[in-house]
Amino acid sequence: MSLTVSPSLLRAAESGSVDDEAFAACVRESLPYAWQTVSRVTAELAATGAEFADNEIPPPSEAERGQLLRALASDAIRSSLERHFGVKLAFQNCHRVAAFRPSAVDSDTYRRFVSVRGQLLNQSPELRDC
Repeated sequence: MSLTVSPSLLRAAESGSVDDEAFAACVRESLPYAWQTVSRVTAELAATGAEFADNEIPPPSEAERGQLLRALASDAIRSSLERHFGVKLAFQNCHRVAAFRPSAVDSDTYRRFVSVRGQLLNQSPELRDC
Protein backbone atom coordinates (compact mmCIF):
# COMPACT_ATOMS: atom_id res chain seq x y z
CA MET A 1 0.00 0.00 0.00
CA SER A 2 1.60 3.20 -1.17
CA LEU A 3 0.93 6.77 -0.30
CA THR A 4 -0.85 8.84 -2.91
CA VAL A 5 1.59 11.71 -3.30
CA SER A 6 0.43 14.90 -4.98
CA PRO A 7 2.69 16.47 -7.60
CA SER A 8 3.27 19.49 -5.34
CA LEU A 9 4.32 17.30 -2.40
CA LEU A 10 6.60 15.31 -4.68
CA ARG A 11 8.20 18.55 -5.94
CA ALA A 12 8.71 19.66 -2.33
CA ALA A 13 10.42 16.36 -1.52
CA GLU A 14 12.60 16.64 -4.61
CA SER A 15 13.70 20.13 -3.55
CA GLY A 16 14.46 18.93 -0.03
CA SER A 17 11.81 20.63 2.08
CA VAL A 18 8.64 18.84 3.11
CA ASP A 19 6.13 20.49 5.41
CA ASP A 20 5.21 18.12 8.26
CA GLU A 21 1.50 18.99 8.04
CA ALA A 22 1.50 18.44 4.27
CA PHE A 23 2.98 14.99 4.82
CA ALA A 24 0.42 14.27 7.56
CA ALA A 25 -2.35 15.30 5.14
CA CYS A 26 -0.93 12.89 2.56
CA VAL A 27 -1.02 10.11 5.14
CA ARG A 28 -4.58 11.03 6.18
CA GLU A 29 -5.78 10.93 2.56
CA SER A 30 -3.81 7.83 1.54
CA LEU A 31 -4.40 5.69 4.62
CA PRO A 32 -7.81 6.77 5.97
CA TYR A 33 -8.45 3.67 8.10
CA ALA A 34 -5.06 3.96 9.78
CA TRP A 35 -5.59 7.69 10.33
CA GLN A 36 -9.06 7.11 11.81
CA THR A 37 -7.78 4.38 14.13
CA VAL A 38 -4.91 6.49 15.45
CA SER A 39 -7.21 9.50 15.69
CA ARG A 40 -9.74 7.49 17.71
CA VAL A 41 -7.23 6.10 20.20
CA THR A 42 -5.62 9.51 20.68
CA ALA A 43 -9.07 11.06 21.26
CA GLU A 44 -9.83 8.34 23.82
CA LEU A 45 -6.50 9.07 25.48
CA ALA A 46 -7.24 12.80 25.61
CA ALA A 47 -10.64 12.14 27.17
CA THR A 48 -9.21 10.08 30.04
CA GLY A 49 -6.52 10.35 32.67
CA ALA A 50 -5.10 6.99 31.59
CA GLU A 51 -1.50 6.46 30.52
CA PHE A 52 -2.66 4.97 27.23
CA ALA A 53 -5.61 4.03 25.04
CA ASP A 54 -5.61 1.22 22.53
CA ASN A 55 -7.51 -0.38 19.69
CA GLU A 56 -8.33 -4.07 20.03
CA ILE A 57 -10.84 -4.23 17.16
CA PRO A 58 -9.53 -6.08 14.11
CA PRO A 59 -9.75 -4.19 10.81
CA PRO A 60 -12.86 -5.01 8.75
CA SER A 61 -10.86 -6.17 5.71
CA GLU A 62 -7.37 -6.89 4.45
CA ALA A 63 -7.26 -3.46 2.81
CA GLU A 64 -7.72 -1.72 6.16
CA ARG A 65 -5.28 -4.10 7.83
CA GLY A 66 -2.75 -3.18 5.14
CA GLN A 67 -3.24 0.52 5.82
CA LEU A 68 -2.58 0.07 9.53
CA LEU A 69 0.48 -2.08 8.91
CA ARG A 70 1.82 0.43 6.36
CA ALA A 71 1.35 3.37 8.67
CA LEU A 72 2.94 1.77 11.70
CA ALA A 73 5.72 -0.12 9.92
CA SER A 74 7.08 3.03 8.29
CA ASP A 75 9.32 5.07 10.59
CA ALA A 76 8.50 8.26 8.66
CA ILE A 77 4.74 7.74 8.77
CA ARG A 78 4.66 6.58 12.37
CA SER A 79 6.79 9.48 13.59
CA SER A 80 4.66 11.93 11.60
CA LEU A 81 1.52 10.53 13.27
CA GLU A 82 3.20 10.79 16.67
CA ARG A 83 4.16 14.42 16.09
CA HIS A 84 0.75 15.33 14.67
CA PHE A 85 -1.20 13.77 17.55
CA GLY A 86 1.37 14.44 20.30
CA VAL A 87 1.60 10.82 21.41
CA LYS A 88 3.92 7.82 21.37
CA LEU A 89 2.47 4.94 19.36
CA ALA A 90 3.03 1.28 20.14
CA PHE A 91 1.89 -1.62 17.97
CA GLN A 92 1.16 -5.32 18.45
CA ASN A 93 -0.20 -7.88 16.01
CA CYS A 94 -2.07 -6.65 12.97
CA HIS A 95 -4.39 -4.22 14.68
CA ARG A 96 -3.55 -3.45 18.30
CA VAL A 97 -2.23 0.07 18.20
CA ALA A 98 -1.90 2.07 21.40
CA ALA A 99 -1.39 5.77 21.98
CA PHE A 100 0.65 6.66 25.05
CA ARG A 101 1.12 10.02 26.62
CA PRO A 102 4.74 11.05 26.07
CA SER A 103 5.19 11.19 29.85
CA ALA A 104 4.18 7.50 30.08
CA VAL A 105 6.97 6.20 27.85
CA ASP A 106 9.16 5.57 30.91
CA SER A 107 6.30 3.89 32.78
CA ASP A 108 5.91 0.24 33.71
CA THR A 109 2.68 0.22 31.67
CA TYR A 110 4.49 1.22 28.48
CA ARG A 111 7.36 -1.20 29.11
CA ARG A 112 4.86 -4.04 29.67
CA PHE A 113 2.99 -3.19 26.45
CA VAL A 114 6.12 -3.18 24.27
CA SER A 115 7.82 -6.11 26.02
CA VAL A 116 8.38 -9.56 24.55
CA ARG A 117 6.08 -10.91 27.28
CA GLY A 118 3.37 -8.41 26.32
CA GLN A 119 3.67 -9.42 22.68
CA LEU A 120 3.40 -13.11 23.48
CA LEU A 121 0.45 -12.65 25.81
CA ASN A 122 -1.40 -10.73 23.07
CA GLN A 123 -1.25 -13.68 20.64
CA SER A 124 -4.16 -15.90 19.74
CA PRO A 125 -4.78 -18.56 17.08
CA GLU A 126 -7.13 -16.17 15.24
CA LEU A 127 -4.33 -13.65 14.75
CA ARG A 128 -1.58 -15.97 13.51
CA ASP A 129 -2.08 -15.02 9.87
CA CYS A 130 -2.65 -11.34 10.31
